[in-house]
Amino acid sequence: MHLQTTLEGITPAELNGFFEGWPNPPTPQTLHRILTGSHRIALAVEGGQVIGFVNAISDGVLCAYIPLLEVRSQWRGLGIASSLMESLFAQLDGLYMIDTACDDELVPFYKRLGMTRGNAMIRRDYARQGGQG
Repeated sequence: MHLQTTLEGITPAELNGFFEGWPNPPTPQTLHRILTGSHRIALAVEGGQVIGFVNAISDGVLCAYIPLLEVRSQWRGLGIASSLMESLFAQLDGLYMIDTACDDELVPFYKRLGMTRGNAMIRRDYARQGGQG
């Protein structure tokens, strides 16, 4: 497995197997568009397939938000998510704030990475969850 911070050599075909449990998951083509439009990314690649990714959107001056961190189910528990986050943090070094929102069961993971608990307010339109329209 290796980490990369660009989409060089990555096509939508290498982006299958993510968004487990989502009722309206983005397609691999939509995920490729998401990563292309991101400020920074980190990808875990094994055997020509992306097995994990994280992305950040940012103003490039003060703040960044991490909307997505995904590792394929068969690769979880191996430290890949931590490696992806460390790579992304290194790319975002120097920013005042780096935020994310997560479910309660993921709080310990983010705390181990040096993040602190805060409040997040969210608004969701699940009909648009796949990124269409």
